[in-house]
Amino acid sequence: MRNLFTAAFFSPLALALFLTSCSTQNLFQSGSPKGQGAESAFFSDKDYKYTIRKDDKITLGIWNNEDISVGSVYGVYNSSEEFGKWLLVDANGEIPVPQIGNLRVEGLTLLEAKNLITSELSKTVKTPIVDIKILNSDVTVLGEVKLPGKIHLDKEKNTLVEVLGLAGDFDYYGDKKQIQVIRSVNNRTESVTLNLTDLDALSVNNILVHPGDIVYVKAKKKKAWDKTAYSTLVPAASAVTAILLIVKTFF
Repeated sequence: MRNLFTAAFFSPLALALFLTSCSTQNLFQSGSPKGQGAESAFFSDKDYKYTIRKDDKITLGIWNNEDISVGSVYGVYNSSEEFGKWLLVDANGEIPVPQIGNLRVEGLTLLEAKNLITSELSKTVKTPIVDIKILNSDVTVLGEVKLPGKIHLDKEKNTLVEVLGLAGDFDYYGDKKQIQVIRSVNNRTESVTLNLTDLDALSVNNILVHPGDIVYVKAKKKKAWDKTAYSTLVPAASAVTAILLIVKTFF
């Protein structure tokens, strides 16, 4: 009977230790760190300027001319994407500007589009003061952060550290050495994995994040171990407790 008890006690414990020793595959291990084949597009954009794309939502504000403003930042209209008015860049890369008509803005920087609209409006409006804003300038942050989801970028240039701050910082299992940025470049998807714990290389790894990027913070290996240990050791401990109760009852 003692041998039976010993076997019953150690079998679930041995099974638990075996399962916790198994490695868990991480499906987000693609991407190359700096210096190991990473695409230069992630590190050569210090002079980056956003260029307007099809399906962008744009607000147009003309100072003291609310009647021809659309989602004006100067007046009573709300310029948010959800509640306000905005102009959609259509399939031809154009927006319909009041008093002007359709203007092609696709591929222009915000400054270039602003200057173009100002120039055209000057024909009918005296010294127009124009402001435009992209409402759908967003980045998606996933993984081990406190506030995952879509984040709006108010500035034109936003660093990786700033975006992670907007996402509430790293969660408990967030791996600061495994931060993946995924980007669509020339109709293909590219990614790079960065390490923010290296202070010497932080200025390099703290890249600019572009609208449309996906930032994924990977989990430390400890998370997989903890999860496996919890799912195996707890049932094993329960089984051991049950066996001890049986032994105590009958012996």
